[in-house]
Amino acid sequence: MSRRTFMGAGASLFAGASLLAGASLFAGASLFAGAALAQDFPNRPLKLLVPYAAGGGTDAIARLVAQAVSERLGQTMVVENNGTAGGNIATQLAASAAPDGYTVLMANQGPMVVNPHLFKNMKVDPLAAFDPVTLITSAPLALVVPAKSAKKTAADFFAYAKQNPGKLSYGSAGNGSASHLATVLLAQVSGLQAVHVPYRGAGPALNDLVSGQTDFMVTTMPSVAGLIESGVVRALAVTTPARAPTLPNVPTLDEAGAKGYATGAWYGFVVPKGTPAPIVARLRAATIEAINSDLVRTRFANEGAVPIGSTPEDFRAMMQAESLRWADVVKAANISLN
Repeated sequence: MSRRTFMGAGASLFAGASLLAGASLFAGASLFAGAALAQDFPNRPLKLLVPYAAGGGTDAIARLVAQAVSERLGQTMVVENNGTAGGNIATQLAASAAPDGYTVLMANQGPMVVNPHLFKNMKVDPLAAFDPVTLITSAPLALVVPAKSAKKTAADFFAYAKQNPGKLSYGSAGNGSASHLATVLLAQVSGLQAVHVPYRGAGPALNDLVSGQTDFMVTTMPSVAGLIESGVVRALAVTTPARAPTLPNVPTLDEAGAKGYATGAWYGFVVPKGTPAPIVARLRAATIEAINSDLVRTRFANEGAVPIGSTPEDFRAMMQAESLRWADVVKAANISLN
């Protein structure tokens, strides 16, 4: 080897070593900075973006958990609702926020794992744009009709639907929401034909159901439990494989004739990609403590929900599996939105 070659090789090795050392120092500094940020976190109010209008199931869970998390963090978690474009606007706002833990997205089925397959012009990939914090809870949905409806049972409902294809209308919390896709899945399993009327949240949709503007709705238990209890709407069936403990006399859709039908609603927290791991851990710890409090557990139980508190890794794996599942449902239904 010539002296020039040797010197060149030596310089390259030295440069590589310097780069590695620099990278190590940078990584160490980043970890230190993240830990320092977490130690001071939070020192001001947090924002919880909810991709639906106020008054629905997702909003109810969000407000309950936000209050309990606020008490444990010592800072207010302010709930902001935005149901525009099926929740896509709220998702975009959250994804573009600073990754510092002060902006949290209330993640659920529609915005996270359905909309990417449903909307042609999605500006973000939710599974890539966020870091999971924890899966908070899951709950059944219920097939409900107005109290004045002539359909007293699920058998009545399906008999009418079979004899009058396309004459029933149903509201949903929005395109891609759990209430929308649960009904799409029901149509695929049972042959149901009905007209979809999307809203910007379950609250507005239920208002029109109660007044008779629409005929039925498959909606989350947190959004409708009070209306069922007060007799304003009638529950005909639930969507989970087993009956809901809060509605033991209401059959499952599988029992009611939609064989093999099963789905539910889930809710979790995610934060913008790149949020320091210590801050994610702090948020997760506060959330798990909150959802296991007596107050939240009781409220969850009243709505057929249970606290979960998964790891971020398990939450990510669940969302990836859900994305694949609903991609097939959307494709089979040939639904596409701008």
